[in-house]
Amino acid sequence: MHQPEVARLAALLLALVVVAPVARTGWSGLLAGAFLVEFLTHGHPPALSALTDPPDRRPLDLPGTPADLYARAGLVRGRPLVLVHGLSPDGKDDPRVREAAALLARAGFDVAVPTIPGLTRGRLGPEDVEPVVRTLAARAENTVVVGVSVGAGPALLAAADPRVRDRVSAVLSLGGYASAGEVVRFWLTGAYSYQGISGRVEHDPEVVKAFVRASADRLEPGSRAILEAADPQAVERLLDAPPADLQRYLESLSPLRVAPAIGARLFLVHGRADRAVPYTESLRLAAARPDRTTLVLVGLVGHVEGAGGRGWQEVRDLFALWRVMYALLGVSRG
Repeated sequence: MHQPEVARLAALLLALVVVAPVARTGWSGLLAGAFLVEFLTHGHPPALSALTDPPDRRPLDLPGTPADLYARAGLVRGRPLVLVHGLSPDGKDDPRVREAAALLARAGFDVAVPTIPGLTRGRLGPEDVEPVVRTLAARAENTVVVGVSVGAGPALLAAADPRVRDRVSAVLSLGGYASAGEVVRFWLTGAYSYQGISGRVEHDPEVVKAFVRASADRLEPGSRAILEAADPQAVERLLDAPPADLQRYLESLSPLRVAPAIGARLFLVHGRADRAVPYTESLRLAAARPDRTTLVLVGLVGHVEGAGGRGWQEVRDLFALWRVMYALLGVSRG
């Protein structure tokens, strides 16, 4: 963002906190606003950091799962939260993941961050849900789960797992997906559609090839050959009628399959211009689990990062995002 945009955004958020029509928003309302300022402007200005002390980061002892815990400063314990990262070669040690975890801890959460092995290699498998389940099992009840980008898949699947779903009070999906089949279709062909909404995005061919290479051992030779050829029409035909093994694999990774079993409150935040995962995926998931689900489509978020906005739409977006953050700070108390 340019400096004038940063100043305007900061001023709007300050006004939002002051006049928000929520009685006695108090400290939580201020933290929610400051969090958004720092998140949407990439830390310029560091609004939340100026109000809070740095969290303490230490290893979290989880058998078989590398994980860190970011504990809020002070004697009062933060509200438990599990952060599930997206594609990241360094997992929990990625600087962007560490920055996000620290910012959430400053907002009032004790943030556990497990490394998701598949997402360090550019792929996902059913086994990648287990690190999230183990982390939730080690957390207190009323835990908030935040899934970022493709990490929303394991996050939502774990939130529906009968072993730990009673521990989850809320799930936030930021730029996440509902159907593994549809998001693979989008990555390989650029096409997306849902209930009359459709579009196409041009993707870098090298990104497509990297995805296919990372998932090669999951695919039958025939399916792999079609995907490697990168013929959009052939890919469409394959995904319209996938072989049984590919169908099982895609279904095992689809939150859409388990959405009704999620008992927690669900917040789906998606950028309207997201080029990595189309916003139709959040529409699809909201339709599958409408009760206690809040869908927020905004222009102020690109994929999982802040983006510029204009005019009254910007104000509406800010208020919608502020309400989500304020709700997360409140729901984790119950």
